[in-house]
Order: sequence, then structure tokens, then C-alpha cells
Amino acid sequence: MGKDLNQDIYAVIMAGKVGKNLWPVSRKKMPKHFLDLFDEGTMIANTVRRISAAVLEENILIVTSELGRTRIAESIPSFRVDNIIVEPASRNTAPCIALATAHIKKRNPDALTVVLPSDHYVVDEAAFITIIEAGIEVAREKKGLVTIGIRAEQPETAYGYIQVAEELPFPAALADAHDIALYRVKAFAEKPDYTTAVHFLESKDFYWNSGIFIWHIDAISREFERSMPELYKDLLTIYESLGSASEAKVITDVYSWIHPVSIDYGIMEKAEPVFVLTGEYGWSDLGCWDEVVSVARSRSATREEKPDPRLVQVECNNNFVRKSRKKLICTIGVSDLIIVETDDALLICRKGESRRVGGVVDQLRREGQENYL
Repeated sequence: MGKDLNQDIYAVIMAGKVGKNLWPVSRKKMPKHFLDLFDEGTMIANTVRRISAAVLEENILIVTSELGRTRIAESIPSFRVDNIIVEPASRNTAPCIALATAHIKKRNPDALTVVLPSDHYVVDEAAFITIIEAGIEVAREKKGLVTIGIRAEQPETAYGYIQVAEELPFPAALADAHDIALYRVKAFAEKPDYTTAVHFLESKDFYWNSGIFIWHIDAISREFERSMPELYKDLLTIYESLGSASEAKVITDVYSWIHPVSIDYGIMEKAEPVFVLTGEYGWSDLGCWDEVVSVARSRSATREEKPDPRLVQVECNNNFVRKSRKKLICTIGVSDLIIVETDDALLICRKGESRRVGGVVDQLRREGQENYL
């Protein structure tokens, strides 16, 4: 595409969830995507910057909460206020995408949309843009839904999976796209147990589900109408209200009765045709502290980082410590720990156990300790 970006291409960045496995840093008042974990900007700011290489800035929309609207102004001061779509409540990804679809269809009935999470980490941004541009061409030519699969590196139970069928030839416009493969999707699989995840890895035809989707506005509208007819009616109701005095009330009313449903379960598992592009660009969803540790380790291998004088470790090995700038922390004779300290909370867990942090958040909620959430 180069610098002459297509006016019909839009991006939807979903920024609604908190990210409880990154507690105590990720909180309701400071969700995961507004964190700066590696001193290179917030996740959502990096997502906007990254996708702007393929989509005009005026065509990038963010779907978030009312609090998120305020945080975006702080994190990305230059972001257009009229491109922030506020959900009255979090209802998972299918309603989020339906709301964004109504807004985009009102602006451009011939739009082609890239939908992506706000909180992922990408190492090779050039390779990422190449696969996004390839997805745009496939969606345009095949008239179907396109997703991106990530090669599974271990039997991961925290990700959804995509099973691929036959490999397909690339559209003529993508003849020079190297290191990317195009498949027809055979099935989507929910987060598996460990034994099933091992089977997926050994079968070599399952990929991690990146949560990135590309489609023409008509294609996704058609699938909403076919697979989620009630939500499709709500989409049309919102569409008709946009720009009117009743817009806010209509959206609030709709969100008061719709049920939370993921786009995978509601649409992708039933849609036809669905295609998946696979390629390598150094992806992580930073879904827990162990993944943050893994990225931090790979970064430290290529960057010279100054030691923290307020961190003293005696006879320790392989610990990860994230702390506020105020405190001195000392560790003695401990290894393989993740230690995360904030002004009001301290997390200590063994490496490999950090996906259980979400359970701590659930327990705090049950005990009514909302001030720590």
C-alpha cells in the first residue's frame, strides 16, 4: 500500500477489558492497555501508532468505556475525540464489534475493517503490517472473513486456537508476500485443557487465535444477520440512531439487554467462508506476568539496561522484580520469583504460576475488597 493509504480501510481497536492477570498494576481505574510496561509508551498508544502504517489516522476508531475515553486523552493526546466509541457496559467482543460496525457503516458503507485488540506486543512491526495488508487483499478478493493465526510454540491453555484446512493460493496482488501462508479455516477451538493443547501442538494444523479480524462491512453484517439475528437488529437500531438526539439513549438501552458473547462463539465458529493468514512477527498478548517476563528477557538481550540501585539481590537467581520508584527492595536466597509491587499491593509468585493471579482478583472481589481492584 505504501503511503497512499486507502480511504475505505478502517481499524477498530477494542479497549474494554481490564486484564486481571496483570494485577496489581492493571486495575479497573488503570486497565492493562493503558500500562507502559517497557518504557516505550502505553500498549494502546503503540497499537494506534502501529496500525497507522496501514490505516489513515482519521479512520482508526477505539471502542472503550467512559473511563477509557479519559485515559485515551491522557495516553494519546492527539487522538481524535470523535473516533472514540463509548460502550455503556462491557459485553464481550461481539457487541463491541457490532457497535463499531454500525458507526463505520454510517461513515462509509463500502468500508473494509481491521479489528484488533489494544494490548498486544509486536516485535517485528514491518512483518505485522505486511500480514495486515495481505489480510486486506484477501478480504477484498475472497469476500469472506479473515483472521490471523500465530504458530503455536508450546501447549498453551490460555489461548483459543484455529484449525486450518487446505492451503490456498494467494491473490495475484500478493505474489510477493513471503513467509505468509493462506488457509481456509476448518474450525475454531475454545481455550483447551493441557492434554488437548498438547494434541493441538502435535497435530501441527492448529494455530493460536490472535484475535485480529479483517472483513468488508457487508460480510460481517451478513454474518451478524445469519448467526446473531437479535444482535443484528440491535445493530440496525443503533445505526439508525447515530447522529440523532436519541443516539446515547438508544445505545444505553440496547446495552441494557444484550448478553455478553464473544465474536468467536457468536460469529466466527459458524461463518462461511473464513480464511486465516499465518506469519511470524513476534507476537505476545501479554496475558500474564510470565509473558511480560519473557518479553523483558528478550528485550534485555538486545538492549543495554541500567541496573536499578534500589533493587538489591543477594544470592538470588532468575527473579523478575517490578516496583515503584520510591521503595528499596532487597531479596535474599530466593530464585524463580515474580515480584510486583505498587503503592498499595504486593504480588509474589513463582514463575510459571502467574496465570493464577486472576483468581486472586476474583477472591478480592468476592471478599468485597474493591479498593484493591
